[in-house]
Amino acid sequence: MTPKLSVLVQVDLHGQHVRLSITGALTETNQRALHPLIRRARALAPDIAVIIDLTRAQGVTAPAVDLLRWETEQQESAKQGVRYLLPADPVLVDTGPDARTRKSKTQARDHRPRPWGSPSLA
Repeated sequence: MTPKLSVLVQVDLHGQHVRLSITGALTETNQRALHPLIRRARALAPDIAVIIDLTRAQGVTAPAVDLLRWETEQQESAKQGVRYLLPADPVLVDTGPDARTRKSKTQARDHRPRPWGSPSLA
């Protein structure tokens, strides 16, 4: 079964930020689903800041993040780039042979996105 992603798009009413809050497992294969969403978010305004929030994702692999960053750098036409909020738990980016058997402390957390204007965006 293919890992699923869930994306919540939060648009700042003043048009300064668009935040994509991702939950689920971000893999090399399914990271491609985020490309059109990022393009649409950037198309809202030429100087809008796009924030990719992966802090609530359950399984984030380093190659998936690298591919996602590479793709957004290739599209780089806006004044402001794309900011990434990555999980702080290093187990989440572990791609070693036993990475699937270990559990992360953040997997048990509530998967609702943080309120808009949380301290992590300041």
